[in-house]
Amino acid sequence: MTLRVAALLVTLAACGQQSVAPDQQASLFLESSGDARLAFEHFNGASGDYHLPEIMGPGIALLDYDLDGDLDVYALQGGPLTDTSRFSPSDAADHGQLGNRLFENRIVPDGVLRFVDSTKGSGLGIASYAMGVAVGDYDADGDPDIYLTSVGPNFLLRNNGDGTFQTVEGPQDERWSTSATFTDYDSDGDLDLFFTNFVDYSPGNNKKCYAPTGERDYCLPTVYNPVPDRLFRNDDGRFVDVTESSGIGRAFGNGLGVLAADLNQDGLTDLYVANDTTENQLWVNDGQGRFVDVAMQSGAAVNADGRVEAGMGVAAADFDGDGDEDLLMTHNVQETNTLYLNGGRGLFRDATNTLGLGNSSLAYTGFGLAWADFDHDGLLDVFIANGAVAIMESQRGSPFPFAQDNTYYRGGGGRFDVVSGLAVWGSVEPKVSRGLAAGDLDLDGDTDIVVANCNGPARLYINQTSSEDWVRISLEGSAGNPDGLGARVGLCWPDGTCQWRRVHRDGSYLSSSEPIAHFVLSGLPPPAYAEVRWPAGRPERYPSPAPGRALTLRRGAGAEVR
Repeated sequence: MTLRVAALLVTLAACGQQSVAPDQQASLFLESSGDARLAFEHFNGASGDYHLPEIMGPGIALLDYDLDGDLDVYALQGGPLTDTSRFSPSDAADHGQLGNRLFENRIVPDGVLRFVDSTKGSGLGIASYAMGVAVGDYDADGDPDIYLTSVGPNFLLRNNGDGTFQTVEGPQDERWSTSATFTDYDSDGDLDLFFTNFVDYSPGNNKKCYAPTGERDYCLPTVYNPVPDRLFRNDDGRFVDVTESSGIGRAFGNGLGVLAADLNQDGLTDLYVANDTTENQLWVNDGQGRFVDVAMQSGAAVNADGRVEAGMGVAAADFDGDGDEDLLMTHNVQETNTLYLNGGRGLFRDATNTLGLGNSSLAYTGFGLAWADFDHDGLLDVFIANGAVAIMESQRGSPFPFAQDNTYYRGGGGRFDVVSGLAVWGSVEPKVSRGLAAGDLDLDGDTDIVVANCNGPARLYINQTSSEDWVRISLEGSAGNPDGLGARVGLCWPDGTCQWRRVHRDGSYLSSSEPIAHFVLSGLPPPAYAEVRWPAGRPERYPSPAPGRALTLRRGAGAEVR
């Protein structure tokens, strides 16, 4: 019997147990934004004219911008879409204007998590109507750079290596851009850039839409025309627009969520786009610089009923332990959050209802999400950031009537069980949640979460799991891809069974997470070795890591697998 099958039998024995509402002792997460001094309030600039971007953002990013070994937070700000005089391309933090905020992580000697607002002078206090953020070392100088999407011009922010950033010429789009990802699609060792565009909205063409009651409300995206996404190839630090030559420009959609992953296991990086009320796209890489959208024939364009859904966020992970990556997407109220099981070679089927994710998600509008083993039981769980886009009847008359609870699903028994009341203690009052990023902020070996709320405060959920059966693996890749983005890391046992994790920053919604491979060895014997399947390179094997450790595997230091 393989270890994977044995673990599944153990979890099946526990299937059917009901979760209970959390209390302070039993809660998995502790809301800690106040104690950690992560003080950020998003302003959506609502004017009463119901501009669509007011209800859609923002994202948030985790990155070690100063290379001191811990994760800092970059929070994105909105503003008044009809009064752009309050926006400035300069460092807004130096001028008292609206702008994004950089929170530097300073874990003091006693291990207490604290943040300091280090925006002033950093070059990151950009004032725009910010939407999404991608992180990656595009110039191969060893530190993380940032690509910022906005309603209007986007920004490429180069890390100077001294705690400051500068805005440099880079990929541009004057339309409404949303999620982005740095990825080495052409396998040449450096990071290219892909980003989604939403619809052809601009402040000047804002349309009037109405709720069934006859009152003004935010428009559906179908009121506007869809626009193409964009792909830029990195040529020695200079980006070249290859949207048309690559084939990406041939299919339009209302793009929101994006991830880059080898979904058909041919060794090449594919692109998956979650589209809002249009068919999703699975851009398969042919290895010659071109992509073909095969979402419909692969089973990942629409749900099991053949219906398009309001795709917001997306995540990919090997949920069922069969060696390939499955897809999980968040959707609008009265639609399920949809899980597409990968049957191998990029052929998917909608398994949402059989896995317990159907009915429980109908009352929510999901945006950002994380798919990880939060409770350290050896199985992947799901945390979803929720917030409505249409007026909630129970909140009618309130200033921003779109708040919803977030949801947490515990993985187990080959299905997911929603935890009643959300597994968080502290500030859990409903907000209008959007972006979500995951990573180990307090350096204790488990996965924490930051959530960006539209027109509300950022939230910090610190994981309270206490165990030493984890392994966290980061990568030291090529000069042009130092984090090894796109690599797959496996912990493997003598019988050939492996747990696989992809190292990535993308996925979720408008956000960027920690690029880490996180494993839990709950009830399992020590693994025999670790294996890394590097982008554009031979796999390498490394000695078995000890539990309770965070370690880095360097490309070229392992034994090649032929």
